[in-house]
Amino acid sequence: MKISIIIPTLNEEKYLPNLLKDIKSQNFKDYELIVADDNSTDKTPEIAKKYKAEVVKGGLPGVGRNAGAKIANGDYLFFLDADIRLPKNFLREVYNEMQRRKLGSAICDFRPISRLLIDKVGYKAANLFMKLNQFSNPHASGSSIFVKKEIFDEIGGFNESLRLAEDHDFVKRASKYAPFRVISSVSTKISIRRLEKEGRISLAKKLLRVEFHLAFRGQLKKDVIGYEFGNYQDKKKLEKRLVQVEKQLERIDRNYKKLDQYLKRDQLTQTYKNNLAKLKNQFYSVRKSFLNFIKNKEL
Repeated sequence: MKISIIIPTLNEEKYLPNLLKDIKSQNFKDYELIVADDNSTDKTPEIAKKYKAEVVKGGLPGVGRNAGAKIANGDYLFFLDADIRLPKNFLREVYNEMQRRKLGSAICDFRPISRLLIDKVGYKAANLFMKLNQFSNPHASGSSIFVKKEIFDEIGGFNESLRLAEDHDFVKRASKYAPFRVISSVSTKISIRRLEKEGRISLAKKLLRVEFHLAFRGQLKKDVIGYEFGNYQDKKKLEKRLVQVEKQLERIDRNYKKLDQYLKRDQLTQTYKNNLAKLKNQFYSVRKSFLNFIKNKEL
């Protein structure tokens, strides 16, 4: 068995079917499917069994991943969150790239399932952050982590005493045994349900708080941000001010694309200069508007 896919769940009947359909349609078939469920009260276990998954008792994400790994037979463990989507060549490309680059553990880029530029820009920044840190200070999104089974066993899996950032801790320990890198051949798509539930700025502040804690106080054995596993029922409505900021970003994006065409043709005309000045003014306007909004009110 080449790959064991392990999915920690709690009340995921809305999202899990889409991921399982993506897995079923893969052009790579040498895998097994394990769902580690934390006592879901909806149809999550039934859905998992419908797709021939082995269902085991889970817990918080780290606990569930470890529970799934205990019965896994694959040479590689692919830990996936239930709310992601995969391209058809995902399993094959990740497996082949890890083999080719001799990686012991890895993650991949993740892109938001969202039409908002602010979400797309935010996730691009997160991907860049992880790429810049992959060589010396590994970070991971728990939504997709890949590791050799022998390395998982060697480091004892995920640290279940950690309440937060167990994914960062895991890849940092794994990277000491074999190279850890960001996969370049494929990426995942992920829901923005956490952004919608907690608010974009509020969540960003929480993640920064986690980073500062890790940098200056060490591992997070207590929940310092109010993390809830599997609780996404309550959503915040998109603030009117955010909608206005988003429209400004869209105008900037349209003007940037126009300017890019001038640059490609090397047409430094007066029209180009006027558009450049317009874009500059729009950028500073949206920057000021957004910073004022962050200062006075959370999204």
